[in-house]
Amino acid sequence: MNNAQNSTFVDFMQGFSIYAIPVILLVVLTLAMIKKIKVYEIFVDGAKEGFQVAVRIIPYLVAILVAIGMFRASGAMGYLVKFLSPVTSLIGMPAEALPVALMRPLSGSGTLGIVTELMKEHGPDSFIGRLTSTMFGSTETTFYVLAVYFGSVGIKKTRHAVAAGLIGDVAGMLAAVMICHIVFG
Repeated sequence: MNNAQNSTFVDFMQGFSIYAIPVILLVVLTLAMIKKIKVYEIFVDGAKEGFQVAVRIIPYLVAILVAIGMFRASGAMGYLVKFLSPVTSLIGMPAEALPVALMRPLSGSGTLGIVTELMKEHGPDSFIGRLTSTMFGSTETTFYVLAVYFGSVGIKKTRHAVAAGLIGDVAGMLAAVMICHIVFG
């Protein structure tokens, strides 16, 4: 992609992003009015259910957050990054971005902390800053989602959901690396 195409793409995305959420909200509210759906009442009912779900998932959240904290505090993350850095260089991913790729399936807030540290060290407009931001937005907290949502409804057999979620995470990471090399490389 040359600079003119990149500039046009960036301009389009900036214009699109300004209007996307207000347009979506307007469309949803308009459709609700046409179908005579009581949006506020439904919202309040959902909030009540959400509170009950939150109470049920607290043990799962605590378990995940403790495990992540122990993994990072033990130094195991550093050893894992060193071990896997030859693989990351083959796909064009800087080794500094590997903790984001490893942490994202586990914790959104843990990943955000890592991304923030990388932004402070390398800058938000660096390739690493842009790559880790794209990775953060291109993937999901798979294990967190499975623990919270499956745990809240009592589903114990998550084998296929784990595989599907992790495949999606890997695809998101690889796509982020490829797209960032095309757009920012």
